[in-house]
Amino acid sequence: MSMAGGRALGAAAAAAVLALSAACGSGGGSPARQDSGPGGAAIVGEGEAAHVTADYSAVTVQNLGSPTFPFTGTDGKAHVAYALQLTNAGVAPATIEKVEMVDAANPTRVLASFAGPALVDPSCEYGPCNRLRTLPSSPAPNAVIPAGESRALLVDFTADKVADVPKAVLHRVTALASANPGATAPTKVTYTVAPKGVSARTARVISPPLRGANWVAQNGCCSIGFPHVPSLMPVSGELADSQRFAIDWMRTDAQGRFYVGDKTRNESYQDYGQEVHAVADGTIASTLDGVPDNAPGVLPATVPALAAKITVDNVDGNHIIQDIGGGTWAMYAHLQPGSLRVKPGDKVTKGQVIGLLGNTGNSNAPHLHFQLMDGPDLVGSDGVPYVLDSFDYAGYIAPSAILASDDYLTGEYFAHHADDPQPRTDQLPMSGEFVNFGN
Repeated sequence: MSMAGGRALGAAAAAAVLALSAACGSGGGSPARQDSGPGGAAIVGEGEAAHVTADYSAVTVQNLGSPTFPFTGTDGKAHVAYALQLTNAGVAPATIEKVEMVDAANPTRVLASFAGPALVDPSCEYGPCNRLRTLPSSPAPNAVIPAGESRALLVDFTADKVADVPKAVLHRVTALASANPGATAPTKVTYTVAPKGVSARTARVISPPLRGANWVAQNGCCSIGFPHVPSLMPVSGELADSQRFAIDWMRTDAQGRFYVGDKTRNESYQDYGQEVHAVADGTIASTLDGVPDNAPGVLPATVPALAAKITVDNVDGNHIIQDIGGGTWAMYAHLQPGSLRVKPGDKVTKGQVIGLLGNTGNSNAPHLHFQLMDGPDLVGSDGVPYVLDSFDYAGYIAPSAILASDDYLTGEYFAHHADDPQPRTDQLPMSGEFVNFGN
């Protein structure tokens, strides 16, 4: 899903946060449960589970979503991203001081540590900050979790290479909280809990869904200050995030302009009407067509009359969901009305044109919202990381430039565009990066 329309959400970055995500939910599983991968195979072994604190813990920690796995970004690092739910089940308020991700097999090995501004920083608009979130996912005003309340924690960390990522991690929480069930005054406590499988499998290699130069990976991983990564939604009794690894693909011309001419016409935008290609062989699971294009610069979720018409089914506008096998589905969203060239049940091949890029659903500018997920549902599935088989890295747009833009992305954005694009294979473009695809 995609939403923009305000500085805190990336101005006109043409992304989407579903307006229906204004309620809280709970993730599945108890803090000490053993995470499992495809087919129920154990991700965390008995020896690793033995490191879990077996004592009273006022702050409970639950995994949100399926076991995950690393992917290689354009920085050459192996990235891991997921989310947790922290609940204060004690009597006293709980102040989260630090959360560390440690190797489940060797808890002395700290993979990442979040404290201070990394958890809460009201002055920070984007970057590795404000990981602690109220439900639904908005930056928490402080690090205090009142008794009986929950917060989400957005996690991402890197390793030098995929082989350096452990099979599973544990979470070491340091907080001021109830030290026992009857404690009404907070005490400093530390416990190691919530095994999480982070090497459940390897990232799927797919082909790009678009062709040509000067495509921008708007709102990609792992940017917390923009849509997608923090877009938790309560669905079927759990907090799901199908968009964690989603990208809103937008295109500029050779001068770095997203549109030329009348900014209120979709046809003025460089990407409108571009062909969308299947990223792998597979079968079309479902489609939606007939949703009209929006006028650029107007985000339906911000207009009461239009917001009232948004549903879970049409929030992504005209779209295609494709089963690409291996328990993975691809979603192509915000397509032009009447442009879909496939129907449910159709077999498609990698590279086949399946539709045209549009501006439908909860979108304020033409773009292609693309993601992989572990189920066929738009919002109830969990986002799945992936890499693209081939592209050229061609620079980036500074986040500050997007935040300062208007709702049409007026201006030129080549300040950090590379004159000599670098060929890349089996990597995922990160948020705001320019890439060139083959024709």
